[in-house]
Amino acid sequence: MPQPDMRTMRGTAPIGDPAFAALKARLVARTGHHYYADKDDLLWERVGRRMRARGVPDPAGYLVLLEESEAEWAALEAEITIGETFFFRYAEQFAALRGTILPERIAARSEERRLRIWSAGCSTGPETHSVGIVLHELLGERLPEWRIGLTGTDINRDVLAVARRAVYGAWALRTLGAEERARYFRPGPREGTFALRPEFRGLARFEPQNLMSLLDGTASLALTDYDLILCRNVLIYFHPDVVQALVRALAQRLRPGGWLLLGHAEPNPAFAEFLEPVSLPGTAAYRRPEDGERPDFVPAQLPGQGPAQATGQARPEPESDWMPLLPPALPTLETPLASETPLACETPPPRPVATKPAPVAGDSPLATVRALADAGDLDASWRACRAALGQDPTDPRLRYYEGLLARARARPDEAERAFRGALYLDKGFVMAHYHLGLTLIAAGRAEAGRRAVANALRLAAALPAGAELPEGDGLTAADLSGAARPFLGGEAA
Repeated sequence: MPQPDMRTMRGTAPIGDPAFAALKARLVARTGHHYYADKDDLLWERVGRRMRARGVPDPAGYLVLLEESEAEWAALEAEITIGETFFFRYAEQFAALRGTILPERIAARSEERRLRIWSAGCSTGPETHSVGIVLHELLGERLPEWRIGLTGTDINRDVLAVARRAVYGAWALRTLGAEERARYFRPGPREGTFALRPEFRGLARFEPQNLMSLLDGTASLALTDYDLILCRNVLIYFHPDVVQALVRALAQRLRPGGWLLLGHAEPNPAFAEFLEPVSLPGTAAYRRPEDGERPDFVPAQLPGQGPAQATGQARPEPESDWMPLLPPALPTLETPLASETPLACETPPPRPVATKPAPVAGDSPLATVRALADAGDLDASWRACRAALGQDPTDPRLRYYEGLLARARARPDEAERAFRGALYLDKGFVMAHYHLGLTLIAAGRAEAGRRAVANALRLAAALPAGAELPEGDGLTAADLSGAARPFLGGEAA
């Protein structure tokens, strides 16, 4: 392979090179980062780092590499999204969280004793962990009685690894006094580092997520029914039209009465069409009105698209959805699964069992698939799933995870066949109906996709609202209703 000319990778971007233009267009479309639309030199500097690291001499060669490697896409996305953050950044926002927002949500959810919070664009995790500290202090001895879902997401898997370790240098703690440092942290593994104490670290989980998935139908089912979403200084990277669609999508994922916090420069009067602005000192805060007060939501979409139409290549979902894959030429993936006729019927499939599936042994093949996907190793999870299906091709759960992995690897045809395989084996598999629907919608087959989503909703409606759905990662029948309805448009489920 010819050695890259380092001189061509620094300085002025090669704006006359059609391969660079194509690379830039692909990157902006995939990530939504319109921020780079007029920053060619900055983009070239960051792309150049990856080209040097991989020994690629020119943009055309790097485009070929990206076509062949999802791992390189992840590395490039990490390169362009490195952000700096620190604990309790934006003191006025945290004053609002301590004094108004979280106490209000705790009171509103006192009967269920459940809170769901999403920190979008969490970077290395200080914002998410800071919210966890505030919750710990507000709930005190009541904390064990509550189910807290506190999730930080970012497109950059490298920063998520830092967030999970929760070990930081002094610079990330720069707003904390000595007493607060001692209360929240203990000495880290290396001199000059600080490890978040386990009682605070244990509240948060971190998962990869591209916000653009909210608009193309590939977002995780778990991203719904939130009491609070923090999305500060993330939207500045996106085109204004995309921002409008993203904020609408975030609003749809709030429960009635839930809060959305944005960065100081990000509010727009148009958001008042579907959210209520709330005046809090130094905080850009919005609320989703309570039921009966809010306007009807229009499903979020990019300008010029039909509802939930795909914007391009599918992207991985968070690790908690275990995005699994399809081994080719397995017998249960043949002709009985190709027809969409079962999805068109008005009578719902057989009633699902309103219990969790049988426990999975820690060393079982299915547990291995899950564990590898949870660790972010999709390639290894794929191989484990292939091997497990070779031994037991009639397990609908393996077929389901196979479909999720296929979607994560941008293989929609394989994902569809795998989800249909799960349904061939278990017609009452609610989550397989739902993810089949999302797969079809993202592929532009909206009518068939909505039928599959509607089937999932009908099955879930036959269950108690609080029943946890098999393979739903704690999702209840009621949660599914809130997550799925935006994909149905005006169609009643």
